[in-house]
Amino acid sequence: MSEIGGSDRDHIQSLERGFAVLLAFDEHRPNPTLAELAGVTGYSRPAVRRILLTLQRMGYVENQGVRWSLTPRVLSIGQHYTASHSMADIAQPHLVRLAEKTSESASLATLDGDEVVYVARVATRRIMSINVSPGTRVAAHATSMGRVLLAWEPHDRVERYLSETGLTARTPHTVTDHNQFRRALRRVCNQGWSLVSEELEEGLISVSAPVRDHTGSVVAALASSTSTGRSTPGHLEKTTVPMALATADAISNDLGYRGPSAASVAAARPARDGFY
Repeated sequence: MSEIGGSDRDHIQSLERGFAVLLAFDEHRPNPTLAELAGVTGYSRPAVRRILLTLQRMGYVENQGVRWSLTPRVLSIGQHYTASHSMADIAQPHLVRLAEKTSESASLATLDGDEVVYVARVATRRIMSINVSPGTRVAAHATSMGRVLLAWEPHDRVERYLSETGLTARTPHTVTDHNQFRRALRRVCNQGWSLVSEELEEGLISVSAPVRDHTGSVVAALASSTSTGRSTPGHLEKTTVPMALATADAISNDLGYRGPSAASVAAARPARDGFY
């Protein structure tokens, strides 16, 4: 047997089982229970439980009551198309085209813990006090991207966010009331996009749309940002929101999503599939 293929004594069964459990998460089982994972993999429940707890400690899965889900950290593992082909690389040309159309900055971000993390960005000008680049972290609750990412999170996840982090005021415009924030997330789910004006920094306005992977899960948020000196919320809603939704659809399609487009969902204003 070749060295690359290895022999039976080189086989690490626990590693094989760990990947088997990870790969059991798919479009049919985006949020499986321990019992469902045991049934799919053929492993015992105690074995699957140990694997899940290990993966949770490593940050690859998270627990939602009796159900489990993958975290954005799995994008670092080269097992799926969306992981072996960097989401940032997939999104970058789409962000460039959006920035060219709007003459404004375009970004892609994911939710990591309680913060939004930029994974790709095309900046046409500096509109924030901090120098934003991939890896930059900002408060989720005060950004349009954070609102999109939290809006499709399970109820328990959002409540935990509220109880553990609170809603710190970044500007006089930041929503700090928990009920008002919940209503804002409900509105995002209903309309299919988010617009936040001057809540992270005074003078900063941004619109965001959800990006979905092949399972239909919201894995990232796309944003187009500008300043109050260049535009208004009303103008962005009419002009930029449709382009942001179309760009989010294009990235989602490249990630393998084949469901209803973000633009059609926004136009239909359907019942939510997330927090509320």
